[in-house]
Amino acid sequence: MKKIIIVESPSKSHTIESYMGDEYKVLSSKGHIRDLSTKGPQGLGIDIEHGFIPHYVTIKGKEDLIKTLKKECQGKEVYLATDPDREGEAISYHLAEVLGIDINESKRIVFNEITKKAVLEAFNHVRKIDMNLVKSQETRRMLDRILGFKLSKLLQSKIKSKSAGRVQSVSLKLICDLEKEIQAFVSTAYYEIEALFDDFKLDFIGLNNKKQTITSKEEAETIKNALNVNFNLYDIEKKETNRESKPAYTTSTMQQDASNKLNFNSIKTMKLAQGLYEGKQIGSDAIGLITYMRTDSTRLSNDFIEDAQKYIKDNLGNEYLGNVKIKKQQNAQDAHEAIRPTSIYRTPEVLKPYLTNDEYKLYKLIYNRALASIMASAKFENTKVLFENNHYFFKCNGQRMLFDGYLKVYGISDDEKNNLLPEFKDKNYYANEIVINEKHTKPKSRYTEASLIKDMEELGIGRPSTYAQTLQTLKLREYIDVVDKKIVPTEQGILTSSKLDEYFSPIINVKYTASMENVLDLISKGEADSTTSLANFYNELEPLIVNASQNMEKIAPKMTDELCPECGRPLVIRKGSYGEFTACSGYPECRYIKQSEEDQIPEIPCPKCGKGHIVCKHVLKGKNKGQKFYACSNYPECKNIYNDEPINKKCPICGDLMTIKDGVEVCMNHECGKETHEVLCPKCKKGHFVLRVAKRSKNAGNTFYACSNYPKCKNIITLEPIKNCPICGDVMVNKEGILKCLNENCNHEE
Repeated sequence: MKKIIIVESPSKSHTIESYMGDEYKVLSSKGHIRDLSTKGPQGLGIDIEHGFIPHYVTIKGKEDLIKTLKKECQGKEVYLATDPDREGEAISYHLAEVLGIDINESKRIVFNEITKKAVLEAFNHVRKIDMNLVKSQETRRMLDRILGFKLSKLLQSKIKSKSAGRVQSVSLKLICDLEKEIQAFVSTAYYEIEALFDDFKLDFIGLNNKKQTITSKEEAETIKNALNVNFNLYDIEKKETNRESKPAYTTSTMQQDASNKLNFNSIKTMKLAQGLYEGKQIGSDAIGLITYMRTDSTRLSNDFIEDAQKYIKDNLGNEYLGNVKIKKQQNAQDAHEAIRPTSIYRTPEVLKPYLTNDEYKLYKLIYNRALASIMASAKFENTKVLFENNHYFFKCNGQRMLFDGYLKVYGISDDEKNNLLPEFKDKNYYANEIVINEKHTKPKSRYTEASLIKDMEELGIGRPSTYAQTLQTLKLREYIDVVDKKIVPTEQGILTSSKLDEYFSPIINVKYTASMENVLDLISKGEADSTTSLANFYNELEPLIVNASQNMEKIAPKMTDELCPECGRPLVIRKGSYGEFTACSGYPECRYIKQSEEDQIPEIPCPKCGKGHIVCKHVLKGKNKGQKFYACSNYPECKNIYNDEPINKKCPICGDLMTIKDGVEVCMNHECGKETHEVLCPKCKKGHFVLRVAKRSKNAGNTFYACSNYPKCKNIITLEPIKNCPICGDVMVNKEGILKCLNENCNHEE
């Protein structure tokens, strides 16, 4: 009897199955299998009155998967090996529920890396499902559902914003608050003085070696006039400094570096990291190449440290060995190791043939950072030289690398290694020129993805698993644009943040959101109660919702100077699920919508009702939201719908409309035949030939041409009919570049 291991992703299941013996079978849940229902009171899927009881339903499309899992697991020993975090623990819980596994007898295994050693070792530490972790995830999900549903519904009705969220809205606030600072910033001029020599330059410090800011051109000219070309060497200070390596990557620091160094956005980075974690085919073996990529810890396992130290000794030398760099982050859960390679001996160069270019770049970044964190500091000699001129002081700085240390693998530019100064042997030096440079103060820079993620982590907003998705949501909701890597809030984003600030500032703020993350952490440790936390949150939210519902001004549609062609009322610009559109102000009595230029098609009468005409529309809900389709303008009386854009031509066989695919006219009626060819059937003289696909027998999948008058006429040919023969009326086909009649008694050729 086989034992069953259930993981989250199919690719991971293939990797793990290659490690296990024949007695094990590895299956995949393909992520979450259940979620909160959207039915019932308020559509929350939560019984608030009876203590915040969640009501779960199977995620659409997962029904057949659950049936398969139940069948495969029946009567067998099941190990739940979903991801080692709160989400993974919750997935294991839901799997246990649907498979009928007693929680107290559940077998939960976790591993931080997908290697044979780590997976087999996990079986020595089998435990039951941690219900504290499950409660923490469940609380987070209910918090997000309550806040998301209630706020989103309110904002949609009042200002046509698409959504709001616990982490998303606070992140948007950071972006919009920064934008306010930038817009309010007033640039001012300041001045710098430089003295230029043949092989070095001096920067102005100030009178009597005190830092001095020059705010006017007149002041700069006064100082310049007080100087002469003779600069006196005052002091040379040399100092040896150490530059320490950084700790191995957390999710946040990996995303930041991938953005800054590789120009990868956070979604791309996490997708690549997921693939490296789940495993790649390296020769004949499937191997997980990095540890779990959702972590806020900089810890490294003792085994990895020992291997890395030996690697450094053997390949670089003892002098390159250093102390392990670990940085304890505030608010960090520290549940997993840092992101590192699963083996220090799988160097980027060794793996390059097995990875895509982008996978190789990210793996190299992760590998070098982890190795560097165990290496010795780099050593530099820094030189500061002071000059004096009529009591005004100037300086120049230089740098020389004495020992590369961790930079040997982490990398450093030649310019940064050495900024060499000449040897100053004389006391007096004569400047070629003294110049005044006008500068202007600049506002703070807008966020990049990297800098926003850095602030989110430091402020305790969200968790490693949410950074990338939060940014993606803000883009999809059209609250932000990314221009030259800078995040710019849109007009709708600014409006949304402003209204949330006005009506929901007690809960949509950095401090509250960070404290809520701390509460979730306490629940995961069994140190806080889920129901109490949810009740406190709900009791704070409800009065704010009531107040906003009553007092937030509803933004009216923008009026246009056009009139509705159907009822004569003014047309207005409304906001919809897929952007702005122009429609009748008399909605719902009049449902006229003006077609945008890109959606306009020639007027084609509807072949079904004969009253309306075909217009372009967009899907408003579901996974195909925003997708175009074509429908009768006489809706809802006529429900004629097409997926493809029709042309103003009817099928000669069934009378439905045609479309063009790959340059061929195709009937829109699927029952008619995909491609229609106006070649008359010579047998019945009623139908035309249509392209068919064999569905049965040994010829299944082969194409042929048959009379559209089937089953009354069963005329079939294998070659494409080109035209009717002008001599006998039979079918002509292309044979070796010549049109030949199929009638043997005719044999007409063209």
